[in-house]
Amino acid sequence: MTNCTPSLAQAQFDGNITSHHGAESKEVLSTNSVDGSEKISGVGERKAREVPPSEAKLDVPPNGGYGWVCVACCFMINAHTWGLNSSYGVFLAHYLDTKTFQGASSLDFAFVGGLSISQALLVSPIATICTRLYGTRTTLLIGVFFETVSLIGASFAKEIYQLFLSQGIAFGWGMGFLFVGSVGIVPQWFTTRRSLANGIATAGSGFGGLMYSLATNAMIQNISLGWAFRVLGVLALVVNLICACLLKDRNKQVGSSQLAFDYYLFKRIEYLLLLGFGFFSMLGYIVLLFSLPNYASSIGLTPRQGSVIGALLNLGQGLGRPPIGYFSDSVGRINMALAMTFLAGLFSLVIWVFASSYGVLVFYALIGGTVAGTFWTTIAPVTAEVVGLQNVPAALSITWLALVLPTTFSEPIALEITAANDGRYL
Repeated sequence: MTNCTPSLAQAQFDGNITSHHGAESKEVLSTNSVDGSEKISGVGERKAREVPPSEAKLDVPPNGGYGWVCVACCFMINAHTWGLNSSYGVFLAHYLDTKTFQGASSLDFAFVGGLSISQALLVSPIATICTRLYGTRTTLLIGVFFETVSLIGASFAKEIYQLFLSQGIAFGWGMGFLFVGSVGIVPQWFTTRRSLANGIATAGSGFGGLMYSLATNAMIQNISLGWAFRVLGVLALVVNLICACLLKDRNKQVGSSQLAFDYYLFKRIEYLLLLGFGFFSMLGYIVLLFSLPNYASSIGLTPRQGSVIGALLNLGQGLGRPPIGYFSDSVGRINMALAMTFLAGLFSLVIWVFASSYGVLVFYALIGGTVAGTFWTTIAPVTAEVVGLQNVPAALSITWLALVLPTTFSEPIALEITAANDGRYL
């Protein structure tokens, strides 16, 4: 239509010039007028047509619908990535108690757990680029492949370097591709319920951690360490594969940039503060996540009790994240992140310090867990509020890179501090 209209007007105009020069010409001018404005040439009309049309309307998320299917898929992916990784505290306690890998130190085992998270964050720019070039589903499938290979590979590990490569690096890559591919999808489907939906999705890591902390310890005790890895690998493959096929993004509708790095964001002071929030949150969170089962052993509790403590910490996260998301929508996402992070530190000081018995430690695991994972609950909606929905992929990609250092070294630092104090955590 745009190409043929000017030529038709020009043909009419030329024909009228040939036959008549007066009133007939004025008649053609009036024929070509739109809303009282006169266009006397095809060129003028073409310029008018080149104005960006009003059909580029602002996208309005459906605030539900298929978005709830995406919430369920993200819940299950979180359960079988971060939740599965939360059971590393049980693996760590087993490694430290049984000397599974000859010649390996507690610091080596701490780095395996740190790598599983830091590598997930380190590959985030690659995963973001992959999403832009090949789509969300391809990114998720790459994650499924690496995570499955890592767990099956770890089941055959005999040397500590093999554990580094499998349960550390390869698992981190798989978790990174799955996490980056899915973390930005839920906010795209919601407006007023965005934080609630995100809270439900991130609660999957808590409930997954609860389930796998108990299941991992039971499998190690009953069917061996190797078969525990193999069972976890098959479960992760089946669940993550189904979720990868069902998830749908709205990148085109929201105009998502999918940039792996955007230097412009560093000019915004509020974004730098957001990076600081993540950096210091992870220094504390990783210690709590991985050390609590080992702390239980240090005060004389059994491995089974330690696994229960780790499971209850994850149960607390699963129960706490949806309410944090729900009230974030009304109280304010940044306000809620601030208040819950303050409580996470306060509970560590006033409860964990005095948790020298099983009952008190159970109480701390539950109450501390409700606020321990506040960063993961609030980061996506808070980032959308700080930088805008279109810039979320680039902003999150930089955030994950900023978290590589604290997630890598947090647990090694913690174990070195305790080792220097004869195993005492205080």
